[in-house]
Amino acid sequence: MTHTNSNPKIHEGRNLKRFREMLGIKQDFLAFELGDEWNQQKISLLEQKEKIEADILEQVSAILKIPVDAIRNFDEENAVNIIANTFHDSSFVNAGNTPTFNINPIAEIMKLHADKMELYERMLKEKDEMMLRLERLIGAK
Repeated sequence: MTHTNSNPKIHEGRNLKRFREMLGIKQDFLAFELGDEWNQQKISLLEQKEKIEADILEQVSAILKIPVDAIRNFDEENAVNIIANTFHDSSFVNAGNTPTFNINPIAEIMKLHADKMELYERMLKEKDEMMLRLERLIGAK
């Protein structure tokens, strides 16, 4: 099952490779997710195709969690033109008001872990309270 592409400059295989690399996903992982008949070499060949079969493109886009149209219609030349025409030597996004983000990923993970432990302890306490209530109900009969 193939489809026609209105823009001959768009190379779906290269676009797939760009999105996969931007997401930090290896060819081996993509092959594993696609199934037993896929391997790293087959993904490499897929990324060399100018047009990718619609059903395969849908499977890949679901794995990468990006829309099929993003792979089908991404045009690097247009993206470069938009960036070149939008930003100039001295232009910055939100110039002057640029916030500084100092986020320590380890601290965030530790905070999440502490929150999880707190929740777990609350759940254990609630379970113990429920067990006591059940024991009282059983003992009352």
